[in-house]
Amino acid sequence: MMLTNLKQLMFSLKMKRKKRERNNILLHGSNDICVELNRILWRKRHRIFSLVSFVSGCLILLLFAVSVFSPPPAANLLFLPPHYLARKEIAAVESNAVFQVPTIGGDLDRGLWSTSRSKLYYGCSNASNKFQTADMKTYPNRYLLISTSGGLNQQRTGIVDSVVAAYILNATLVVPRLDQRSYWKDASGFAEIFNVDRFISSLSRDVKIIKELPLKEGKPWIPRRMAVPRKCNERCYQTRVLPVLTKKQAIELRKFDYRLSNRLETDLQKLRCRVNYHALTFTDPILEMGKLLVERMRMKAKHFIALHLRFEPDMLAFTGCYYGGGDKERRELGKIRRRWKALHASNPEKMRRQGRCPLTPEEIGLMLRALGFGSDVHIYVASGEIYGGEETLAPLKALFPNFHSKETIATEAELAPFSSFSSRMAALDYIVCDESDVFVSNNNGNMVRMIAGRRRYFGHKPTIRPNAKKLYKLFMARNNMTWEEFATKVQAFQVGFMGAPKELKPGRGEFHENPTSCICETKGTETIQKETQEEDHENDNNGRDTAEVNDEQDPIEEDLDWIEDDYSDNIKDLPDTDSNVLTKQEQPEVEELFSD
Repeated sequence: MMLTNLKQLMFSLKMKRKKRERNNILLHGSNDICVELNRILWRKRHRIFSLVSFVSGCLILLLFAVSVFSPPPAANLLFLPPHYLARKEIAAVESNAVFQVPTIGGDLDRGLWSTSRSKLYYGCSNASNKFQTADMKTYPNRYLLISTSGGLNQQRTGIVDSVVAAYILNATLVVPRLDQRSYWKDASGFAEIFNVDRFISSLSRDVKIIKELPLKEGKPWIPRRMAVPRKCNERCYQTRVLPVLTKKQAIELRKFDYRLSNRLETDLQKLRCRVNYHALTFTDPILEMGKLLVERMRMKAKHFIALHLRFEPDMLAFTGCYYGGGDKERRELGKIRRRWKALHASNPEKMRRQGRCPLTPEEIGLMLRALGFGSDVHIYVASGEIYGGEETLAPLKALFPNFHSKETIATEAELAPFSSFSSRMAALDYIVCDESDVFVSNNNGNMVRMIAGRRRYFGHKPTIRPNAKKLYKLFMARNNMTWEEFATKVQAFQVGFMGAPKELKPGRGEFHENPTSCICETKGTETIQKETQEEDHENDNNGRDTAEVNDEQDPIEEDLDWIEDDYSDNIKDLPDTDSNVLTKQEQPEVEELFSD
């Protein structure tokens, strides 16, 4: 019994020992697993901590950089003057966001492609019953020869006025001789540019015209060469020229451009219009090529703009304007400017303030967009070499990608008969500009005056002249306003510069630009004018520009002229006359750069 109990006790102790051993083994294994798990978790925490530390460090460095290079908002508010904050900081931030030029056009109070009330006016140039015909007043053996001056359109003014001068002098006019020695150096004769037979036949009732001076007693007739002052009126011709013509029987007036007064009696003004708008036409080859260019523009779009860009190096050099090109621009244009020895020193800033400088291509584009012309509009550009080339044209082309010229819409072979002659090429541009739906000028030179007057005579087709004096200030401040504000101001400033009827007062500007004596009104015009009086008054108040139009746009020729060294050597032989016959004091002979 005792032995049995002892065995049971020993077995029980043995089992307890084995159980403790098993527990120790399990506990030891558990501890190893825990230790390994702790090692893994520690490594993970270390990596996470390293990543967080790296990101935190980068953020701290970024914040430090911002704090160094940008003043805190509080500093701007505390230390900057209020007007500086308003005009510089706020305007700079906000305007960049809001002065976004739209691709579509804005809104105009009138149609884009027509002139308000244009149908109420028409060209009228028939002579009155008091006007004597050529067969009644032309004296035998009294011949007037004319030598024109300048480029195509400057010569055109001389041709037109030569007919009137012949009528005043009761003389037979010899077909004018074109200038072949000036800057343009075009060897073309009259009959190579103008239809000479039409010129003679159309004016046969007004003035007797012949192609060549006849022989005198079987020998060539050498005419007396002389000059007349600019703006010479009817009495001036009768007192200064007629005595010499009566004595010599044949005289040649040299450098004949703008030698006739703006203010003549109505019948003489109407004679001017008959010459300019009916008798003086281009030759058939020029007309046919010009018609082809117009047709190709019409194929591209129903309506198109013609732009006389006038941003050539010679133009900019002569005006003395400056466009921010630094020493390079000053050096290049200064070299060109030295061609004209008699030019005064220029003040570029003053010229810009006075509106005497052409707008840049970009400024022209912004003006057109503000007036309502969208990016889909097609533009024909009449211009020579642009100063700065494609870089200068890039902003305009970005605004109006449908950008054309005679060189892009005609082949080299088609232009070959004209390309060597500056006047014939200018004649092609003249035709396209005249036939365009809207004509836009960038200066007030001879081509612009001629085309503007013609477009008034034939229905007041829109002719846009930039109000450069007002627009200059607006372009300078455009980054401080929204696009809507800018467009509204452009439209206000352009009132009176859009080619509308009676935009210029009678007698203002050159007669060739504003032929008021040759424009008549239809019946009922007064009634319609009364109905639109309030509208016109409101437009007049928009910037008060309409009252200033004429003063700002009157050509100041002494500032726009090209000085010639060979001023008439015969001026001293002219008979004395009362100074009252002159519309202004005599000045040295000049030849305008702004001819075309």
